[in-house]
Amino acid sequence: MSQPIEVIGGIDTHTDFHQAAVIDTIGQHLATEAFPTTPAGYRDLLEWLRSHGRVLVVGMEGTGSFGAELGRYLRTNQITVIEVDRPDRRARRAVGKSDSIDAYAAATAVLAGRATGTPKHRDGAVEAIRGLRVVRASAVKARTQTINQIKSLIITAPAEVREALRSLTTTELVRRLAVTRPGTDLAAPATAVRLALKRLARRYRHLSEEIADADRDLRILIARTAPGLLALTGVGTETAGQLLVTAGDNPDRLASEASFAHLCAAAPVPASSGRTDRHRLNRGGDRQANRALHIIVLVRMRHDPRTRDYVARRTLEGLKTKDIFRCLKRFVAREVYHHLTSAVSGTAGPSPTA
Repeated sequence: MSQPIEVIGGIDTHTDFHQAAVIDTIGQHLATEAFPTTPAGYRDLLEWLRSHGRVLVVGMEGTGSFGAELGRYLRTNQITVIEVDRPDRRARRAVGKSDSIDAYAAATAVLAGRATGTPKHRDGAVEAIRGLRVVRASAVKARTQTINQIKSLIITAPAEVREALRSLTTTELVRRLAVTRPGTDLAAPATAVRLALKRLARRYRHLSEEIADADRDLRILIARTAPGLLALTGVGTETAGQLLVTAGDNPDRLASEASFAHLCAAAPVPASSGRTDRHRLNRGGDRQANRALHIIVLVRMRHDPRTRDYVARRTLEGLKTKDIFRCLKRFVAREVYHHLTSAVSGTAGPSPTA
């Protein structure tokens, strides 16, 4: 009996259906078909792939969005999934664009070695943290918009309203507006403004409660997932949550601390010219992760004696502030990576040494 051939799958993901394609190990196109984005559709897709031979690996676009659930299903069934970037625009213009073409391109990218990245698993505590952070971030944005609207209305309010409120702090302003009695004559501008301000103040309070609830839940999850991370100087719930989400539920997918630093845009980029030998900050990578590192470095520069001594020493050596920031971000990325990987492996992370 002949042995089944070895095949490679490619999947172009969408909201309502996924386009799958199969090629063999020499790149020959075998078949392509669309499947609905339902549990039954996932089962049919996997059976269809296996009907063509032994599936070595599957290349997939959108593993972090449309293909998240399918990726989880394939990994549960011992299928290796490789993350495939969107095809290059120049190549796409040359060969055209369709779902079948993209699915075959995903499989070909894996076969050719152009796609090698391991996607985030999105099936553990870090995925739960990501979901809670999405809600918290939108609440923070809405609360900022609310207080800006309150202050804008006060600026244009009648003098009798404006003069009573303009000198108050945000906390006192919200407290007073929430219990005010605007009156009943809505045709009067002062009454209408008071009513609008009262409703905005109540909205601000509700959003603050929602943010506090999210912070409490996130603190519990982060402490359970990576307790050593919160123990680092300058690392709080918000920054720890962001760094965990950037690394994912499987931080071991990152080959080294250097790859994590590159992902966080904290890897040095050469910027030398002539007699000038220097590096600059990386402008790529995950900008939210870079923001988290920036906040940690700021806190350490203000409150950590070791960091202040380091900044003073490097300043005397002639480094500019932005270069010192680059060095500190790189160190923090290295420190965080070891704590993330030790949390997954269950071993204790290294103690800070710089």
